[in-house]
Amino acid sequence: MTSWPKAFSSKGCWHDGRMPTPIENYALLSDCRTAALVSSDGSIDWLCLPRFDSGSVFAALLGGDEQGCWKLRPTHPDARSVRSYDGDTFILVTSWDTPDGQAEVHDFMPVNEHHLDVVRRVDVIRRIVGVRGTVELGQELRLRFDYARAVPWVRRSGSTLTAVAGPNSVLVRGGTLTASDHVHTGTVTVAAGEVKELSLTWHPSHHRAPEELNGEAERERTLDYWQDWADRIDAHHEHREHVVRSLLVLRALTHRDTGGIIAAPTTSLPEDFGGVRNWDYRYVWLRDAALTLEALIAHGFLRVVEHWRNWLLRAIAGDPAEMQIVYGVAGERDLLERELTHLPGYGGARPVRIGNGAALQYQADVVGEVMVALHSAREAGLGESTTSWPLQRVLLNRALVRIGEPDNGIWEIRGEPRMFTHSRVMTWAAFDRGVRAVHGYGLPGAVELWQSARDSVRAEIEASAVSAGGWFTQHYGTDEVDASLLVLPQVGFCAADDPRMLATVERLEQTLMVGGLLHRYLAETGVDGLAGTEHPFLACSFWLVEQYAATGRVDDAEALMDRACAAANDLGLLAEEYDVEGRRQAGNMPQAFSHLALVRAADALAAARF
Repeated sequence: MTSWPKAFSSKGCWHDGRMPTPIENYALLSDCRTAALVSSDGSIDWLCLPRFDSGSVFAALLGGDEQGCWKLRPTHPDARSVRSYDGDTFILVTSWDTPDGQAEVHDFMPVNEHHLDVVRRVDVIRRIVGVRGTVELGQELRLRFDYARAVPWVRRSGSTLTAVAGPNSVLVRGGTLTASDHVHTGTVTVAAGEVKELSLTWHPSHHRAPEELNGEAERERTLDYWQDWADRIDAHHEHREHVVRSLLVLRALTHRDTGGIIAAPTTSLPEDFGGVRNWDYRYVWLRDAALTLEALIAHGFLRVVEHWRNWLLRAIAGDPAEMQIVYGVAGERDLLERELTHLPGYGGARPVRIGNGAALQYQADVVGEVMVALHSAREAGLGESTTSWPLQRVLLNRALVRIGEPDNGIWEIRGEPRMFTHSRVMTWAAFDRGVRAVHGYGLPGAVELWQSARDSVRAEIEASAVSAGGWFTQHYGTDEVDASLLVLPQVGFCAADDPRMLATVERLEQTLMVGGLLHRYLAETGVDGLAGTEHPFLACSFWLVEQYAATGRVDDAEALMDRACAAANDLGLLAEEYDVEGRRQAGNMPQAFSHLALVRAADALAAARF
């Protein structure tokens, strides 16, 4: 982190004057059960164990070093680094050059098919490879369990540290660490041709400590896992690299045991630097997961879809009227939102939140997204199970019961519920896919009732959601627009070149385009009920690329695609938003929504060229 004088004050700084590590400076590690964020400076600043939505052991991302981190970098002050993933994997290779030599640090989380019991271990391995000369690296370890609320009891046995706090235990192996004031430090020296290995292993504190892994063998297995998965991706166009990395991110955010697909592996990275728009995204939103599935379906990953469909059945079991729009990784319903007042927040952005109050909202569009995704899977050849179609009928019945209610919408506003046009269109889409399933696939259902509901909602939208100027509106009773309206052609409500849609695009360009990227709506109108503003929402820009491509504006589509992709960091990772003026990422990262929209946009652009 860059140090600034104590007198320096600027929105987005730490409370003691330091600037936080930029969000885009982080790399993702994943074992498809949890994830770590590693800074370009070699510090693991975020890691939750054993699941994406568990308490953290490293939380410097939301405070500073004292909230927990694991630093590893050369001790020479003139050390410089470059980093990349090893092929199409999440094995991070950071190459350090110093006046004395060169060394690489290979950071990864083993993905081993033999380690099927998620409750027994999670590993992070840091392999140091000498390339040239001799390099001394410094190591600093601060273990802070439960979002930095629990400093563990630590004991040493040889070169192994064992740290215990409540239900959690961590083994740190390799190197020699000296303790001082709850911080462990040490150095590791590596010469050309040498390999030295550091590892961290979590296990339940009431279980026996697991055996140490063979780092070289685990690296090969993990590399094969990711590369084999990536090799199945069929994408042969100029944006292939971005598409492959985006699909890999979507896989990395899918829990390999439960099938739950999280929105992002982080919480409370701010949409408004220094502000209150800080949310916990480490959960499974039905909408985000359904849209992720569509991106995966388009590239042939039906097995992931089937896994998630089974997750969905478990998650919403019971009374359909009690269906939530977001769940825990295994389908947990209790996501009580609360504030961690002891954490300073990223750059002082508070509050830091865990849990998410959106679990209590009514968002009418969600059933539509799920029905559209499952219909796409059906069209791609995924057969119905004994429970999957009955599940979809239950969802349609729920939509019927609440068909006339206003909702909180796709953006989860915390203001007054409204009749959002996007939500009404997705309600239309839900019934439309039900009708298609009956007529096209012979599935049983109340087709006349669904068709009547579908046609009634369409008539209502056309009467209430079109402005005097001829564009679709954000909600009934306003002339404002919303980037979510770009979804209307995607789900078949209207053609991309429908005059109302073209007028909507023109209005979006006039009112929501900032610095060449698209905001999702005007926060200044107060529709979301929150203080502050936000930055352009990357998924919306990719939606606009898709719209441009569908209406023959290929040059505009290519230019916007290039601008949106340029918001990715050096590893191809996208956050939720992008601060055009500050040229930095904002919001939780990496964000599934951004990456799935990128895949759709790239596919649409490729199709428009041929």
